Amino acid sequence: MNGTLLLRIAMALILLTHSVFGMFNNGINDFGNLYLNQIGFAPFGVPLAWSVKLSHVAAAVLLLLNRYVKLAGFVTIFVLIMGIILVHFQEGWFVVGGGRNGMEYNFLLIIVLVAIMYPNGFKKDKIQE
Repeated sequence: MNGTLLLRIAMALILLTHSVFGMFNNGINDFGNLYLNQIGFAPFGVPLAWSVKLSHVAAAVLLLLNRYVKLAGFVTIFVLIMGIILVHFQEGWFVVGGGRNGMEYNFLLIIVLVAIMYPNGFKKDKIQE
């Protein structure tokens, strides 16, 4: 069993819940229309929002299957960094408590993805002789 299994399951659940509910309650369309279009992404806000959420679903599936983990990780990390830049940075660090809607949660998700992508650290694999 891979040592990242629990982290991959947890990350997949977070990505799926963060995506799927918005598909059924108009949250993705609202994010595209009411936020992304308003900050300069018009007329691409809705397609961009859907691309982000579908990338989350794809990443969740890949993490669960333990396939293309680095690709899924890099794409998701990019999305999370853009979320920090566009949404969370201006709100500060704290998600709750010392503030609201901050970047600490995205930061943690990024670190978890890096741990999944590089379970043995960043050292190069040794060539066996």
